[in-house]
Amino acid sequence: MRVVVMGAGISGHTSALYLRRLLSSEHEVHVVSPKTKWNWIPSNIWVGVGEMTEKQVSFELPPIYQKQGINFTQGNGIAIFPEGDATHSSPYIKIQHTDQSNLNSESILEYDFLINATGPKLNFEATPGLGPDHHSLSVCTADHAIHASQKLQEIIQDLKKGQHRTLVIGMGHGLCTCEGAAFEYVFNVDHLLRQNGVRENAKLIFITNEKEVGDFGVGGMWLKTPEFITSGKLFAESLFEERGIEAICGAHVKLVENKKISYEQLDGTFHDLEFDFAMLLPPFTGVHFKAFNSDGSEITDTLFSANRFMKVDANYQAKGFDEWLAEDWPKTYQTSYPNIFAIGIAFAPPHAISKPQKSTNGTPISPAPPRTGMPSAMMGKMIARTIKEMIETRSKKPSRVLSLAEIGAACIASTGAHMTRGSAASITMFPIVPDYKKYPKFGRNLSLTTGEIGLAGHWLKKLLHYLFIYKAKAKLFWWMIPE
Repeated sequence: MRVVVMGAGISGHTSALYLRRLLSSEHEVHVVSPKTKWNWIPSNIWVGVGEMTEKQVSFELPPIYQKQGINFTQGNGIAIFPEGDATHSSPYIKIQHTDQSNLNSESILEYDFLINATGPKLNFEATPGLGPDHHSLSVCTADHAIHASQKLQEIIQDLKKGQHRTLVIGMGHGLCTCEGAAFEYVFNVDHLLRQNGVRENAKLIFITNEKEVGDFGVGGMWLKTPEFITSGKLFAESLFEERGIEAICGAHVKLVENKKISYEQLDGTFHDLEFDFAMLLPPFTGVHFKAFNSDGSEITDTLFSANRFMKVDANYQAKGFDEWLAEDWPKTYQTSYPNIFAIGIAFAPPHAISKPQKSTNGTPISPAPPRTGMPSAMMGKMIARTIKEMIETRSKKPSRVLSLAEIGAACIASTGAHMTRGSAASITMFPIVPDYKKYPKFGRNLSLTTGEIGLAGHWLKKLLHYLFIYKAKAKLFWWMIPE
């Protein structure tokens, strides 16, 4: 049997490592990824402020895979043929190679099981002028973060000369996800400016598509602290107030020009915001590849949603927001083809977690559902176990389930990187997708939904960084480190 994993991010790499550990040598594990480097993306925000280097957050995959007995092809999956075709009886994917020796050449790779873990396409094109190739910066990749850090250092030098500068950090479109990363970055920039003694010369602005800060694309949350229960909104607002950071909420960035952002807000008003430094995250779509049946007819719309995320075992029936249920979320991540799965960011969520909002002009302005590192890795491990059991039992039905409406997540959001003066917000949430049938008042179990800010959180985040890098390198007893 050959199991092909498309994508070598958190979920895909986790799947590949566990598959190789679980399956006997007679079965092949084959990873297809356009890049040879693995990147621990959560730490890119530290690269973006010069706290870490690119080498500290990434490493080469081929030596790891060679040692583990995993085959690797450098390339993009551009088409899926889940039924084969007139000349191939087995299902296969078409690959466009990205290595220099075979650049842009195409080949096919047959599979018995396929895992789509391709992650997101960074859709900078959704907003004119957005992105490192135009007028704003990003920390989505290590290279982007290095560029952002360099530009930030230039701003700091200007501030040290007594010049005043405006720094804007946040979301570059009304339908962005990953608000947590922008949240972390703005507070790390604030911390760095204070460390350099130039904070008083800088105007720091956070611009977000959230209706209110603390939403994070999960509909906000109520948090249990050691002293009291508080809303995520108040939790976040207090930090913005303490650090003197202005927040612009409910905003859709519609144009980024040289040193000027044009945006629309939920109340229908339009504004311009001048800046000297802007780090704006893009919206995500699924990776754009096509699917065909055995006679060559295109079935892309059957396998994928309109934004190119892959449809799995969720309930995609059209409903009003208040009609959605926790059980509508996928459990097995199996597609309509029993040997194809989609995990991590690659699967299509059935609905938004935060209530969809539109401006009075009809412009959608609300966060898309986040799928962070911890649940992505958990999916990767679960799918590896699922495929192992399906191979052993020759069953087409998965035996394992993992719904985001039934599991929790822990998140440590850095709010300043320093071993003695740093801090981080340590947040746990259960379940990730709120279940108002089971928890009518808050949607979540408050005994397991907590939040606290302090130096200990920074130490823990730094420790976890090194633990996850160790695990991703498949070092001794790597599988004993939890996801």
